[in-house]
Amino acid sequence: MPRAESDQSCALRLFWDEAETAYKFSDRHPMDPVRLALTMRLVESFGLTAAPNVTVAAAPPAGDSTLTLVHRPDYLAAVRRAAADPTTVDEARGLGTEDNPVFPAIHTASALIAGQSVAAAEAVWHGTARHAVNFAGGLHHAMPGRTSGFCVYNDAALAIARLLELGAERVAYVDTDVHHGDGVQQSFWDDPRVLTVSLHEHPGTLFPQTGWPSETGGEAAPGLAANLPLPAGTADAGWLRAFHAFVPELLAAFEPQVIVSQHGADTHVEDPLAHLLVTVDAQRVVARSLHELAHRHCDGRWVALGGGGYAVVDVVPRAWTQLVAIAAGRPIDPTTETPDEWRAEVYRRTRRPAPLRMTDGATGDFQDFAEGGYDPADRIDQAILAARRAVFPYHGLLP
Repeated sequence: MPRAESDQSCALRLFWDEAETAYKFSDRHPMDPVRLALTMRLVESFGLTAAPNVTVAAAPPAGDSTLTLVHRPDYLAAVRRAAADPTTVDEARGLGTEDNPVFPAIHTASALIAGQSVAAAEAVWHGTARHAVNFAGGLHHAMPGRTSGFCVYNDAALAIARLLELGAERVAYVDTDVHHGDGVQQSFWDDPRVLTVSLHEHPGTLFPQTGWPSETGGEAAPGLAANLPLPAGTADAGWLRAFHAFVPELLAAFEPQVIVSQHGADTHVEDPLAHLLVTVDAQRVVARSLHELAHRHCDGRWVALGGGGYAVVDVVPRAWTQLVAIAAGRPIDPTTETPDEWRAEVYRRTRRPAPLRMTDGATGDFQDFAEGGYDPADRIDQAILAARRAVFPYHGLLP
């Protein structure tokens, strides 16, 4: 069961509105909002919402003055027009495509999700909570003027933009989704106040075909985009080795005031849209590491978002419930059985059996890159070294 570590240092505001489940492209689309509802039910079943240091809040939808911190006004108008006519096809703006079909709530649901992430950033910056989570967020592919990769409004970029508007001088964004965090990177490509770090499957084998190590930031922000693409087939030990060889040193050099992280669960071995072989156990290790890094570098100021994840029953609810539990300072023993009432809810909603435990049975062990040396024949070590060589010198770090 959940175990309290420190209520004071892990005061958590969990942003949730059941209406976020209206973000539904179609009945056959892989971005099934049942993953959100089942995550919240699992969070509740473990008693996390009743913990004395946890507050559940629902923020209003982001208005145009907020959305235009990242998105163009003509794009917002196009999304609204599409909502009024779901037969719209606007390929220039990515609307009505196979990936991003139009649905009646395309503006309202997207703005609602964005509103939760922006409110999460505000809560952390103002000290209302040390940590904030919006697992419905993390829609990192949306561009200033275009829908992309199942993402309409880029709530992650909007949260960062709001932090900058409030006076933040250094914000670190860490993206561990299987897909490159391209929309966030583009939004802050020339902004020296934002470090974007993305650990993802190699662009040669996966959408959006960006996120090469050579993408290191614009002229005004050299070295502030950092990308580590990993070969298809990377499993827990390699994924964790890469994360710990790349992220902690960059954060230590950048000295962020806030960390915004994206926890796409689609790195999982069972995810149908990608090719990494990661378990929920490794995903839990990364969430725990980011929690620790937030306390080490920015007095715990941490905004954690969801992201991709298309194994909507077996993976997403467990991965994001562990994220919420870690942010609450109440990590769940991975050997814990999933609650009976949650399993019943899974079957009621999906007619599928639920996973029985909060673990995939993996250990989460890995060998640190700094220990044992670099193996020039290992594809993961090659990827790590290429990424470090590309960006570390900008920060005065040795590759």
